[in-house]
Amino acid sequence: MKDALFLYLIVSACMASSLAFFICPKTYTAPRQSFVCTVLHDAPPATSAATDVEEVDIPSVLPSEVGMDYVPLATHLATGQLAKADQFTRDALIVLAGSKAKGRNFVYFTEVKNIPSTDLATIERLWQRFSGGKFGYTVQAKKWRQSQGDFEVFCRKIGWNTQDGEVERKKRWFGASEFIYDVKKAPEGHLPLTSALRGTSLLKQLLSHPVWSNDEWKKEPDRK
Repeated sequence: MKDALFLYLIVSACMASSLAFFICPKTYTAPRQSFVCTVLHDAPPATSAATDVEEVDIPSVLPSEVGMDYVPLATHLATGQLAKADQFTRDALIVLAGSKAKGRNFVYFTEVKNIPSTDLATIERLWQRFSGGKFGYTVQAKKWRQSQGDFEVFCRKIGWNTQDGEVERKKRWFGASEFIYDVKKAPEGHLPLTSALRGTSLLKQLLSHPVWSNDEWKKEPDRK
């Protein structure tokens, strides 16, 4: 009986370790696990091969309620460096979520409400602008609705799952990333990545943030 229980715990830990999505900076280290089969989740790749993106200008006005500089994000996206853009987005959300999130280096789902609508709108416009409307949280929100809130169906739709022989599993980004940093090759809604390690609450809160309740976020700000 004890052996069966131990085996069950090991399998459960291995399954949990496959959820390799993080909303954390590159310095984040996964908590130490006691099971030998647990895989340490490294940070996603700092760079990716440049991909073709929409040839549009970087907006001259990138508003933020907290003084965040979005020129680096715009530059990463404009030059097709999607892995860097993805990492910048996660880092930015930690800062935007408040001092507690910044202190621990990741965001709790209860802190999503603290993220200013102005900043989320800026981030979303940039992702959509340089992906031709293919990437962004509102694209993911649409896929979520189509999936009727079923996380597994959602992951299949946006390419967060992969087939490993006869086994379907979550893609991982530790070691050699399995995610697709290519506008042409990736499915709609594939980026940006959001952590599902602690469940789907964080993702749900991001996709249901009040800023998406109408189309005001789409409006480009006027030059001052």
